[in-house]
Amino acid sequence: MDTPAPSPLVRLTKVGMRYGTGEPVLRDMTFSLAAGDFRFLTGHSGAGKSSLLRLLYLAHRPSEGSIEMFGRDLTDAAREELPDMRRRIGVVFQDYRLLDHMTSFENVALPLRILGKRLEEYRDDVVELLTWVGLADCINKRPTFLSGGEKQRVAIARAIVAKPDLLIADEPTGNLDADIGMRLMRLFVELNRLGTTIVIATHDRYLVEAVGADELYLEAGRLVAPEPAYASGRWQQADAQKGDGA
Repeated sequence: MDTPAPSPLVRLTKVGMRYGTGEPVLRDMTFSLAAGDFRFLTGHSGAGKSSLLRLLYLAHRPSEGSIEMFGRDLTDAAREELPDMRRRIGVVFQDYRLLDHMTSFENVALPLRILGKRLEEYRDDVVELLTWVGLADCINKRPTFLSGGEKQRVAIARAIVAKPDLLIADEPTGNLDADIGMRLMRLFVELNRLGTTIVIATHDRYLVEAVGADELYLEAGRLVAPEPAYASGRWQQADAQKGDGA
């Protein structure tokens, strides 16, 4: 007897979204994410990437259609159910959203404290993670004393410290130099290998090329297939063809 395929971690079916009475910013959005998927969310500015991310980290509900997440249809989910679901999601925001009264260590440790972990259980892990992202000298600094790139790395460390089931990142390397950006991408790739489903919104084609993950390409609020040269694992093939005079 064939084993039934596992249910997707996330499934959107004919999802539309609008703010207030304005025009729809997302239309007829249908796709699914399996456990362990790695997707880049791409498209021009204004295509709807940030709006789609807000749906995925449960900041908004769709105006139409349905979203299933972690085996639960969110269409009729009560508001009090959402906090437990959000704890399974790590988010890297473009504007960091760090707590200014907390040190880098305390900001990164916050998801673990919310999960009820004790300091002695997570101290070494938090210090190791901050050191790995190049912030060993910033562990006891508050956000007001950090550069934009340092704040971004703290935000990334906070998003991944609890090994979430789903990681959502909005331009996570936008304020970082190329070397640090690629180092953090390797961290995302390793987290994905351990089972975390990852969605990263980016304008950086170099990242897409380097990682070779599949894309969710948006155009005017709709999901469209990426051009073949930009699909998973095809960058090197396309470049080789160009080099051969194709």
